[in-house]
Amino acid sequence: MSVREYFSTLKELIGVLRTRRYLVPRPLETIDSIGLKIEENAVRFGDRPMILFEGRQINWKEFNELSNRYAHALKRRGIGHGDVVSLMMENRIEFLAVLVATSKLGAVTSLINTNLRGRPLIHCVAVTQSKACIFGEELSDAIAEVKADMSLREGNDYLFVADQDKTPAPNWAADLSAEASNAATSNPPETQRVKLGDNATFIFTSGTTGLPKAAVMSQRRFLATGATSCKAALKSKETDRLYLCLPLYHGTGLIVGFGSTLWSGSSMFIRRKFSASNFLKEVREYNANCFVYIGELCRYLMTQPERADDADNPLQRIVGNGLRPDVWLKFKRRFGVKRIAEFYGASEGNAAFMNLLNKDCTVGMTVNTIALVRYDVDADEIIRDAAGHCIAVEPGEPGLLLAEINTTQVFEGYTNAEATEKKIVRNALAPGDAWFNSGDLIREVDVGFTARQKHYQFVDRVGDTFRWRSENVSTNEVGEIINQHPAVQFCNVYGVAIPNADGRAGMAAITLATGQTELDLTDFSNFVARELPSYARPVFLRIRPEMEVTGTFKLMKGDLRKDGYDTSGIEDPVFVLKPSHAVYEPLDQPFLTKLRAGTAGY
Repeated sequence: MSVREYFSTLKELIGVLRTRRYLVPRPLETIDSIGLKIEENAVRFGDRPMILFEGRQINWKEFNELSNRYAHALKRRGIGHGDVVSLMMENRIEFLAVLVATSKLGAVTSLINTNLRGRPLIHCVAVTQSKACIFGEELSDAIAEVKADMSLREGNDYLFVADQDKTPAPNWAADLSAEASNAATSNPPETQRVKLGDNATFIFTSGTTGLPKAAVMSQRRFLATGATSCKAALKSKETDRLYLCLPLYHGTGLIVGFGSTLWSGSSMFIRRKFSASNFLKEVREYNANCFVYIGELCRYLMTQPERADDADNPLQRIVGNGLRPDVWLKFKRRFGVKRIAEFYGASEGNAAFMNLLNKDCTVGMTVNTIALVRYDVDADEIIRDAAGHCIAVEPGEPGLLLAEINTTQVFEGYTNAEATEKKIVRNALAPGDAWFNSGDLIREVDVGFTARQKHYQFVDRVGDTFRWRSENVSTNEVGEIINQHPAVQFCNVYGVAIPNADGRAGMAAITLATGQTELDLTDFSNFVARELPSYARPVFLRIRPEMEVTGTFKLMKGDLRKDGYDTSGIEDPVFVLKPSHAVYEPLDQPFLTKLRAGTAGY
């Protein structure tokens, strides 16, 4: 390490130490919340811009008043402390205003993935026992398709929020926008009674397929994560501007992005959806110097035609997760980024890592108590010693990440107690202990500073989950859905790598039902599109004459993963769902060549 790099790192470390007070958990009885932070910012930063969105600009005072209007309207409808309301809306000002409104009342916002339709959508509303479903005008059709199968009352429990006023509120929903427009702008008194221990949101794990799990996010964890993002990662000030195009129903966009502005008073440019072709133009136009990313977005940006002035932009500091080493340095150089605060964490997890010392290709450090233990990927199980305890890996060796569950490192879990228990490893290192199973392999890496400041690097998902299109996909849940197709007898789902694509694409090995000689690809494609979100649909299909199982009848994935979709090495028919195509088709040699070259478009 050079002298210059040493002192730069030392300076970063001193800065981290100054922010440690934000990392210390505050007592759960403390009065504080998302809503209270908004009220404080409305006083402190009142006339400063808060959000820029599609030609509109709203300052902190105006946003607080808008949130208050929604809060009073919801209060009149009987929404109060501890009640749950589902929210399904695209990224826009009203999404945040409704979220803050529920926080002010001490209610819980259950955030629904805008891509969900049919059964998964019904499940998300039902599993949280939502008292109301608030939806945007732009998603009226999605709710209309399922309302007959939900227990909510038409005309009362469905609350419509206008978007571009192209369509009025349907007759089966109340117009929450109209009700809020006539409501008071004063701060509701309930906000002064909301505590850090109260639940703020339910964020569905991105393993959402047919059976999503709602992860509990308390006010304390929401605010603590936002504070870390603001103070230690982005080092934000009120004069900064954040470019935010990640979906707000996800923790990265909402808690890391919006959460950081709560602490800094900075402004945000919000986009409904990411656009690689408009990114640099908008960063320059709106003078955005901060950006919340996921690795896949960075990879998309790198595929855009390169220009000599790409680095001539105001972007300085970015925070996010999933930026892989093969893209990291190229992205940093091309766009002139000076600080990449990569982090690792899960909505339901009780440990987090963040690259606070601005080192390359690492998720950084953690203040949590963790263990990296040996894991048998093929057998999909933790390796234990003769005494039944987990075995720690050697430094630099990938291991399954476990995070200790204790009084300061709480695992808030899911709304479902059984699902919560399944994520806990008991008697891991000592009798009676309990650890959160992350389901991820990570390893310790040397960043050349000091052994006391251990840094880590994400390696991969393990077992029955893989990551694709920035979503964690449960192979078991996808398999259960596909098994319902009448032509399918057994289905074994796993992830396979595609060059130049983040994560792993889904592949399903299928044995056909008795009497079936071939798979009707059109019918099967329509079934998959109807029953699974886009990110959970297998990219590849492999038709097997029989399915290999273990002695305990567990489906074997190891050899299937190794074979992948390489038709030159397997005799089974293989089919592929090409980008922007609706129907599976045989995987031929020309497209296999594109896959191998990383030019297939995924």
